[in-house]
Parts: sequence; C-alpha cells; structure tokens
Amino acid sequence: MSNAPRFIHLRVHSEYSLLEGAVRLKKLPGLCETAGMPAVAVTDTNNMFAALEFSVTAQAAGVQPIMGCQVDLAYQEPVPGERSRLPAPVVLLAQDERGYGNLLKLNSCLYLRGDGQVAHVTLDEIEAHAEGVICLTGGPDGPVGRLLQGGQRPAAEQLLQRLKAAFGDRLYVELQRHPGEDGAPEAERLTERGHVEMAYALDLPLVATNDVYFPKADMYEAHDALLCVADGAYVDQNAPRRRLTPQHYFKSQDEMAALFADLPEALENTVEIARRCAFGCYKRDPILPRFADDEVDELRRQAREGLEKRLTVIPHAAPVEEYEKRLEFELGIIEGMGFPGYFLIVADFIKWAKGRDIPVGPGRGSGAGSLVAYALTITDLDPLRYKLLFERFLNPERVSMPDFDIDFCMDRREEVIAYVQQKYGRDKVGQIITFGALLSKAAVRDIGRVLQMPYGQVDRLSKMIPVEGVKPVSIEKALADEPRLREAAQAEEVVDRLLTYGQQVEGLLRNASTHAAGVVIGDRPLDELVPLYQDPRSDMPATQFNMKWVEQAGLVKFDFLGLKTLTVIQNAIEQIHAEGRDLHIAADGSTIYQPFEGAENDIGQIPLDDPKTYELYSRARTVAVFQVESSGMMDALKRMKPTCIEDIVALVALYRPGPMENIPKYCEVKNELSARDYLHPSVDHILDETQGIIVYQEQVMQIAQEMAGYSLGGADLLRRAMGKKIQEAMDAERPKFIEGAKANGVDDAKALEVWNLLDKFANYGFNKSHAAAYAVVSYQTAWL
Repeated sequence: MSNAPRFIHLRVHSEYSLLEGAVRLKKLPGLCETAGMPAVAVTDTNNMFAALEFSVTAQAAGVQPIMGCQVDLAYQEPVPGERSRLPAPVVLLAQDERGYGNLLKLNSCLYLRGDGQVAHVTLDEIEAHAEGVICLTGGPDGPVGRLLQGGQRPAAEQLLQRLKAAFGDRLYVELQRHPGEDGAPEAERLTERGHVEMAYALDLPLVATNDVYFPKADMYEAHDALLCVADGAYVDQNAPRRRLTPQHYFKSQDEMAALFADLPEALENTVEIARRCAFGCYKRDPILPRFADDEVDELRRQAREGLEKRLTVIPHAAPVEEYEKRLEFELGIIEGMGFPGYFLIVADFIKWAKGRDIPVGPGRGSGAGSLVAYALTITDLDPLRYKLLFERFLNPERVSMPDFDIDFCMDRREEVIAYVQQKYGRDKVGQIITFGALLSKAAVRDIGRVLQMPYGQVDRLSKMIPVEGVKPVSIEKALADEPRLREAAQAEEVVDRLLTYGQQVEGLLRNASTHAAGVVIGDRPLDELVPLYQDPRSDMPATQFNMKWVEQAGLVKFDFLGLKTLTVIQNAIEQIHAEGRDLHIAADGSTIYQPFEGAENDIGQIPLDDPKTYELYSRARTVAVFQVESSGMMDALKRMKPTCIEDIVALVALYRPGPMENIPKYCEVKNELSARDYLHPSVDHILDETQGIIVYQEQVMQIAQEMAGYSLGGADLLRRAMGKKIQEAMDAERPKFIEGAKANGVDDAKALEVWNLLDKFANYGFNKSHAAAYAVVSYQTAWL
C-alpha cells in the first residue's frame, strides 16, 4: 500500500446488512490489501451493527476504518390525500468523534420513534445531528436522485440546498456507474447529468462510489438468490423484484479509474474523504452508574451486615473466623479490580425482588462461589458449606467483568427489569441484540425455495448434511463426507447450483432479535455509547452491538433469566400457606424440622438431609423434579441411590455427553461395588466427595494448587487453557506444573500422569458452583 491511492470504497455493505450484504468483515481487510486501499468505509443499511467489530478488525489489519452507515431519509413531507413517498438512502460518514456520536443518535432515530413506520430519519433529525458528519447524497436512488428520476429538478435542487445548509463543505454529490451489457442502468442514465450540473451550480464536490454488496463478481448469482430469500421472491420470476447488477462488487482502483476517467475529481474526493475521516470506534473500560458516593465503604458495610445476618440463621460449615477471613479476602479482590459498584447494583435489584416476594434462584454459574454474593443475598448458597471457589468466579490474575446470571420467577421477571429501568432511567437501560446466521441446512432450504425446487428434494438434500454437536457441518464438509450429496450434485445441474450458491451465502447473517436474558445498564443515555435498535416485539430498546461487542464498548451485561421451576416452587409454597401451615409443618400437623427464628417459610432453609427426599430420588420418582426428570436421569438415580446433597450435585455435573461415562463408576464406588481409584496422597482428599473421579472444574484447580503449588488464580488460568485447548499456554504451563509438583515431593512420572489426567478432565469438568445451585433447586422440588 505504499503507492498513493486513487480511489477508496466509501459504500460497502457487510454481512450486517441482513440478507443483503455479503462482504464478510473478517475478509474485508484482505480485499483492501489486494486492491491497494489503505482505508475503507462500511455503510450498512439502516444500522451500525458492525461499527466496533469493523473498527477493531480493520485497525488490527492495518486498514483505516471509516465509520458510517446508509440511512433511509424521509425527504418530503407527506401531502394530505397523496401516497407518501418511501424514504431514500443517503450515506453518512463520521469525520470525528462528535460525528460518530451524531451517527449513534441518528441510529436511535431510525428505530425508536415508536410509530410502527419503516426505519427512517427525517430532514429535521439529520440537520440536528449533522456536526462532524460527512454526507453523500445517495447516488441515483438517493433522495436527490429519486426526485430527478421523477422529473422534479427544482425540488431536487431545493433538497440539495437544504442539505448543503446542514453539512456545508461536508456534503458530496454521489455518482455511481454500474454498466451492464445494455449500458448504464436506467436510474443512472436519468440522474447523472442532473447530479453533475447541480453540483457545479451549487459549488458542491462530486464523489464516485461503487455500491458494494458482494466481494467478487462471481458471487452475483448467489447474491441475487440471497435477495430473493430476503424478499420472498423467486430467482426466475417474471414479476418485478429487487435486482442489482453484476457490477456491485468490490472493484479495484484501476476498474474505478477506468469508469470515471472523465471525472477524475470524483475519484480524488474518495481519498480526500478518507483523509478527513480520522476517527475509529474504540474499546472502553466497563462503565456503570455510580451506586453510592463511596462504593467501597457501602459494599463493606452491606457485606459485613449481611454475613452477620446469615450466620444467625444457618448451620456453620466452619468457624465464624473462617467466614470473616474469606469475606475480607473477597472484598479485597473486588475492590482491587474495581467492581464494588457491580455487586451493589446486582444486590439492589435482587433485594427489591425478594422484598416483593418475587422468587429468585439460589444461584447460577460460578457466582455461587462468592461469599460476598451470599452475604448480599445475591445467592443463597453457602460457598463454605459446598467448598466452592471464589477464584472460579473472579480471578485476580485475569481481570474480566464478574457475571452473575440470576434466575427469577418466569411470571414476574419483567417486574424486576421495570424496576431497573425506573431506578436508572429508561434511556440508560436496554436489551442486547443477537443475530441469527444462515447455517448450512437453512441455506440449502432457503436457496432451494427461491430456485423453485421441489420441497421434498430440498428436504432430502438438507437432511444429508450431518450435525456435529448442535450445529450442522458446512456444505463443503458435507460434500466431502457424504457421497450421496456429491452424487446428487453431479446428477443434476440445479442441485450443483443450489450447493454452490449455498456455500457462498452460508454463514451470512439472516436476522436480528434480542438476547433472551441480557440487559445493560449505563451511567448515561445508551445512545451516547452505542447505536440502538428496537425489536418490534419489545418495548425496550436494544443495543446494536451483540453481547461480545457491547461489553467491549464499555457496557456491562446483567442476566435476568426466567426459570419456570421457581414459579412452580412458589405456587407450592402458597398452596401450603393456603392450608394454614408453615413449611416446617406437615399435612398431619407434625413438625418436619425446627427452623431458625425468622426463616419459617424460607425454602432456602429446609434441611438438606431429609431421608424421605433421598428415598424419592433413589426410587426415581422424579417426574417434575428439576434436573432429574428424564428417563436417563431416573436410571442414574436408581443406580446411584443418593444419600446426600453432594450426590445430587455430582449427578447434575456428570449427566452430560462425555462425563456420563463416569456415572457407572461413581455409582459402583458409592455403593461399595468396586474400589475407588487413588491419584496421589497429596490430592486424594479433593476427590473424596466424588468417589475418586474428577467431576468439577474446581477440582482441577485444587489439584494444581495442592500438588504443584499454583495459586487458585493461576490454577484457574491453567484450567481455562486446558479446557479451551490453548496449546501455546499449555506448552508453557506443563514444565511449570511438573517442577511445582517436584518441589512438593512428586516425581516427574506421577506429575506427568496427573497433568495428562487434568488435561483430559478440564474439557469435561463442570462448574461446581452451578451444579450445586441447581442441585439445591432440584432438592427443593423433590422435598416439596
């Protein structure tokens, strides 16, 4: 890219122009490099879904990202009695950070007006948010072009003057040339002269663009089929439908220079615009609303008071001094990592929910390993009782946001979200967008439909694509592995065409929806940080960045999950109350257990050693019992014959593909039908509760700590590297593990044997905190 560029693409539609753009972000820097272009703009249709991902990806590859979008502009006021004109596209590019902020605001305008109209912005909105924004007039199908096509030259001039007043020297008259066998498309023929004449008359610069929808010319036919998928049309239909030309690909500088040889200034201005757009979207540190003036003191106060209350109503799993020491240790890490506010925010909405008798789960995920969370009533699981590790949740050696997943009663989850909106402001709370991709099976079905192939034939072809895990393999892999699919492609041209098109569109994004549980809370209006979107099925806005990128934009995700079982438990408790008795009183009036004062009707305080409950488990009478109602679980329960909550925790963790192979061994050892395996005297006690089998990720961490001298934070990093098979990290850790073990008197052969065992089980190991929390919910349903 050493030679000065002659042309820069300023109008590119990525895969985030859903079912329309086919330029994949990961491949865009390569296209730029091949074309010798040091910069490029992504201008997706009515969205900035890709903004941060594009900026980070491009900059990492040495390409200057130009932040922008193509927005539909309602350019004429509706006339009473006349059919209103559809909005027409203009291209907006961020010149600087202020301009990027204005693009965020305009994206909110696209979706959040709440009147049910198609996404658009008005002239008033454009004028209010023009500062720092460069505007391209949209070419032949832009608002100026539409007026010219309709023979409304005076109206076109008037609109151009209004845009000039808003943008000044940041307005460019956009020209496009997509010649075909019959010459230029009609829209270009009807508008180019008018565009050029008005630009010269109003002293406005010209700019050339190629409206890019796919990377190479050979993808035209597959892309045409993609447009048919989007519009519910057929490729070969006679009725009018949306069509592009084979020219809408990522053209080279030479190709564009040849097209606009008569208007070199239109090419030069693309480079000038690239130089003017010196802003790239960037990652931010986590941003949260301030919960208290001194969040550290507030968290310490609430945590200490909360622990004191807990210890008055629970059996102690350790001396009080151990609880207090653990609490201080966790508080030190939370404060050092800067997360007191996060804990306070989560604790606040959970306390609000519990104060209104909205059932909240005892915990979910690794957060149940935190004593601070238990003290704040975020969780209801004593981590010392279950030997849960805080470092599995929050690792001081790997700074990342904590992430509490909270289960609420399915029927009342929305009340909690509404409280959060009311407390922090509706404009500061939003859902998170998610995207559905066109996977191989769906691609075959969709392309087969638009090619008008028989349904039965397409269905058979789709079923020939194998599934690995939960996703189908790629069409390419299916063709390599499935001879019937290859034979079908060789036998019929239309099948070969289907599979060729399918491979070209496979993996592109198909639709947008909202994350089932994720909510973000900001310290300022969200559209000052990210663009916003509105799912028509929700009254709450959503971020246009998905979960991965919204967090990198500085917003923190809170998971509000709905769990039906909590609703069932609550209904059962209310039925008991309706009979005039408390939880600890049986139907015959006898006392089942003696509750602590103040905890008479707390389902979280029922005894976990009830023989009748374990008898029910052992007989597998568990229809409607949480987590254990499948036939496979029932078989496992009969073999295991659980006698304590630890057995249920282990079963929840083991009953998954891979670890399931250890269930027979667990059951045999537990019931003294076979001998347990011993690993090494220094770590055998860690496996006592799981019959000598490595079941939990936490056990991998503890073995690394006890045998090889790792800190628990370092052991968590080791577990992650093993679980994700990060070879470079594992190669670095292996000698460290063996040396650490040697320092503790373990010979190299045994250390390597243990390393290999950990390596195997780290991939299978389950999060004990999550298993324990869900085992407790299971026990509660069985007890009731």
